[in-house]
Amino acid sequence: MEGNVWRPTHLTPEQMEERRLVAATLLRQGHLSQADVARHVGVSRASVCHWATTLAQEGRHGLAARPNLGPPSRLDEKAWARLGRLLDRGAVAAGFATERWTLARIAAVIEREFGVHYHPRYLERPLKAHGFSVQRPATRAKESDELMIAVWPKRDWVALKKRRAGSSAPSSSGTRPATASGSGRARPGPGAG
Repeated sequence: MEGNVWRPTHLTPEQMEERRLVAATLLRQGHLSQADVARHVGVSRASVCHWATTLAQEGRHGLAARPNLGPPSRLDEKAWARLGRLLDRGAVAAGFATERWTLARIAAVIEREFGVHYHPRYLERPLKAHGFSVQRPATRAKESDELMIAVWPKRDWVALKKRRAGSSAPSSSGTRPATASGSGRARPGPGAG
């Protein structure tokens, strides 16, 4: 038996089949217990027990790798690349009112362009699998005026700077001037002072 043997965390289907067949050979030889076989191939005792049952009922071919029976990808790589180009053009170019891409909007574009229906709730995983990432829009006040914000530093900063340096104009700060005690607060109560 090998002591500390490196075992990969992810095995290909072929490697998993090979491991099952090695276990089957060891089980058929009858020299090791199921627990010893489990330690030797790096699996749980329950897996070896299951394999032993399959071996007894179906033989070695019962432990062969089976094809992945998951649903086929509904869009091929060419379609995903085209979807990327469509998304890069922007949501407005795709016929939406704003530039914000949502899963529902992306699902609508996929259905319109490729004839494939995705429910928005289940679209995030295939998008991530094909290299797309979630983009969070920057939040800003709805009533903000971008032009006024851009002009403000040039127009108003100079005026504020001049007034602050040479005039006795009131401070734009909402705090009260400091008192003799230095606390900056008036004393409570009528006539306290």
